[in-house]
Amino acid sequence: MITINGLSVHFPGGYLFENVGFVVGNNDRIGLVGKNGAGKSTLLKVIAGKQEYDKGSVIISEGQTVGYLPQEMIPSSKVSVLEEAMTAFAQLNAMEKELDSLVQIISEREDYESAEYERLLHRHSELSERLSLLSSGSRQGEAEKILLGLGFSHEDFSRKMTEFSSGWQMRVELAKLLLRKPDTLLLDEPTNHLDIESIQWLETFLGSYRGAIMLVSHDRCFLDNITNRTIEITSGKIYDYKTNYSNYVKLHAERIEQQQARMDNQQRQIAQTEKFIERFRYKATKSKQVQSKIKMLEKMEKVEIDQTDTSSIHFRFAPSPHSGKVVVEIKQLNKAFGDKLVLKDVEMLIERGEKVAFVGKNGEGKSTLSKIIVSDLEQSSGICTLGHGVAIGYFAQNQAALLDGTKTVFETIDDIAVGEVRTRIRNILGSFLFDENDIEKKVSVLSGGEKTRLALAKLLLSPCNLLVLDEPTNHLDMLSKDILKMALVQYDGTLIVVSHDRDFLQGLTDTIYEFSHHKVSQFKGDIFEFLQSKKLEDLKELDTLSSCDKSKTSSPITQNKQDYLKNKERESALRKMRNRIALCENGIEALEQQMAEMDRQMSMPDFASDNSNLDDFYKQYDNLKKQLSEQMNLWEDLQSELEQAQQQC
Repeated sequence: MITINGLSVHFPGGYLFENVGFVVGNNDRIGLVGKNGAGKSTLLKVIAGKQEYDKGSVIISEGQTVGYLPQEMIPSSKVSVLEEAMTAFAQLNAMEKELDSLVQIISEREDYESAEYERLLHRHSELSERLSLLSSGSRQGEAEKILLGLGFSHEDFSRKMTEFSSGWQMRVELAKLLLRKPDTLLLDEPTNHLDIESIQWLETFLGSYRGAIMLVSHDRCFLDNITNRTIEITSGKIYDYKTNYSNYVKLHAERIEQQQARMDNQQRQIAQTEKFIERFRYKATKSKQVQSKIKMLEKMEKVEIDQTDTSSIHFRFAPSPHSGKVVVEIKQLNKAFGDKLVLKDVEMLIERGEKVAFVGKNGEGKSTLSKIIVSDLEQSSGICTLGHGVAIGYFAQNQAALLDGTKTVFETIDDIAVGEVRTRIRNILGSFLFDENDIEKKVSVLSGGEKTRLALAKLLLSPCNLLVLDEPTNHLDMLSKDILKMALVQYDGTLIVVSHDRDFLQGLTDTIYEFSHHKVSQFKGDIFEFLQSKKLEDLKELDTLSSCDKSKTSSPITQNKQDYLKNKERESALRKMRNRIALCENGIEALEQQMAEMDRQMSMPDFASDNSNLDDFYKQYDNLKKQLSEQMNLWEDLQSELEQAQQQC
């Protein structure tokens, strides 16, 4: 258990948060939310002991361990992937040596009644208990299992860490943290470097994790699937909600409405009091009452509304120029880098207006094919042709890094803007949250999110009818991702998007291309339908089985596979229940809005005289009330079913 009391952290310009407190229980699943700069990452660092604080206390129960994964780090290991992962057991190895030493010492002592002998026995018991909790089966087997889950292959285990990108090295750091099994996991954007399959594996792993979890993430689905408690940091304060992210959003809106209502009531009370004071200020008979009212106003604690930063990008893509019916046609395409084959015999036909998603593990060729389509890369053999009149807009995965750091924000856009667009540069930059002070900043000093927004702004400068976006949501907050998604839904051209963000893809694309083992296969449908049909985690287990020595590992893997399937069945049932509840809530909200409008009409002075069909109006109103009552009863039944199902899990 971790207890935070009166915690305050002061940065230049004021307190990041002040006098906050909460308790992290042994099995809590907490999502930390708040705008950029609110203090989420700082709070994790403080709890992990990586950053000092100004006031208050952070009390971690005796014997409790805390593991922390930062958002970014620079690993420097030069050993192999498996060797680096095995360093997670260094503490366990040290504990085993200490235990062996204690056994030897205790066996040689005869002062059974002494305090020192009692201390040795206590330490022996403590170490034995800790080792029994943390040790389960082969350590190398555990390490391999987690590395496979995070996307590594068996062939990768012997490769040096220096052969991998920083993103893949961060996966090894995550694997080490999971292998240590701390009592509390602190995770800062753990899905940043993971693909969809690895994210799903991590969700399953964390779902059965024995310990507390506190995480920061901009992945709405990940938060909903992992957390059951949400702590919001805003305006230097925290608000603790005993629910997941989606329900928190609704409760947050209700809280703001309640604060607004209380503030309105208080303002009316203040106005009435001031009116009384002004009216009777100079009447001797009312002097005591006037003074009492003045003191009351002075002592009154003003109701304030928590200021929420709702600023976000706002834009729409320009109407796309007309193109031929066939936009991209690929036949028998192959791509290799030296001896390493990436794509083999790829066939693809994308027609005008289609919105498609490229999904699959990292390194399977999604970005490679995107580059071939936009002519940034040559295929080794085969055909990739664009249709008549196709004009491309391309956002590369490293687009932000490709910006010229020596130029200012304004110069970046001005250098490529032509014609009438040049008169609207400031407006375009403003729609991406760059104000007058920002536009003169050098690109080199911008944050990752600012660079992403600037790269997206460049896409608006020339109309296109084929958008190719490779991980466009990196570094964007949830509100900005929603705005981008809305703009893409309204976009009338053809879209190819590479993303591991399931919530972003849902409702955006209607065709999925899966990249796996050098091949590309097509699936018609939504991202969640695709994931359900493929049962990716189960396939991953089968891949693992075929790659291992079956004679040695068939029994344990079969059991793991059964556990995976049971977990997936439970998760699928829970997801269906949550979807039914969400649909029910949407229906309730729509009915309440209709009734509110009818209530407003009935409150009008001339309502009766202006309505010739009052009987029909009242019948419709009664029918809505009946429907609302039925929906509320259904919602209660569904919530009860969900709670029972969660308890059984």
